[in-house]
Amino acid sequence: MSITLAQANRIVQAGIDFARAHHLEPLTLAVLDTGGVPVALAREDGAGLLRPDIAIAKAWGVLGLGIDNREIGRRAAAAPDFFTSVTALAGGRVLPVPGGVFVRDAHGWLLGAVGATGDTSLNDERAAVAGIRAAGLVPETGAEDEEEKAA
Repeated sequence: MSITLAQANRIVQAGIDFARAHHLEPLTLAVLDTGGVPVALAREDGAGLLRPDIAIAKAWGVLGLGIDNREIGRRAAAAPDFFTSVTALAGGRVLPVPGGVFVRDAHGWLLGAVGATGDTSLNDERAAVAGIRAAGLVPETGAEDEEEKAA
């Protein structure tokens, strides 16, 4: 099972709506299916030309490695030479910052991932999460694990 076009379009629009409501910088959102293929992509007016590539890389990286962006960041910091090699193997489509979010259904099945970019990484992630929730789906960022450890 993979994300549908209708779900992907809803995520993108709701993510952009969130960004406008919170006065974020112009965003770009990419929704990828479980195979890493873009299903929907939108670049707001004023967003930089590299933003689509960055959004795709944030989503593709979590799918490709099977771990969230926070864990990618931890591993990149712990083993920078290895991370450089992984990034090269992935054609640059792995980024160690928030903004790539797994998309799951209510049963926990992976449907794809969303990448968002244009503002701070945490705000990018907030917009992606808002879009995923608006589509009735479940976001997974890795922040959930950090919150559980802190409790």
